[in-house]
Amino acid sequence: MASRENERQEVSHRPGESPRLDAAEAAPKSGTSAPLDVAAQMPFAGRLGIEVISARKDEVQGELAWRPDLCTTAGVMHGGVLMSLADSLGAICAFLNLPAGGSTATIESKTNFFHAVRGGRVRAVSKPLHIGRAIIVVQTDLLDDQERRVAQITQTQTVRSA
Repeated sequence: MASRENERQEVSHRPGESPRLDAAEAAPKSGTSAPLDVAAQMPFAGRLGIEVISARKDEVQGELAWRPDLCTTAGVMHGGVLMSLADSLGAICAFLNLPAGGSTATIESKTNFFHAVRGGRVRAVSKPLHIGRAIIVVQTDLLDDQERRVAQITQTQTVRSA
């Protein structure tokens, strides 16, 4: 993620809209929204088709649609794609909790898979478990269209000073 220069605010958009994030546009006033462009900030996430639905310091939500090109055999969404969804949203969650001028990178990630995804959309919900001076720990739940947990990911993000 890019370094954090301004206080981050709630960011949201509707599914199907093009999300945008521009640090210069993020207003420091509480309760305001700024657009979020995942593809511009995180090209790999954009290529996968990850959509950020809302982004706040306490929770980031996003979605990813099932596509045949994201699957392994038998039309099952690839575990690496699911892990990428969680890593991307977890990084955004950590980014929103950084001190001014800080930056972050994933240094550890653990995934438990519970159900296969064979269609529909996967919804991701990332929440911080620990926000410290040196690390931020984020947990992401991935849910299918039936609201079943398909995976749970816990990742550790390093906090780097400017």
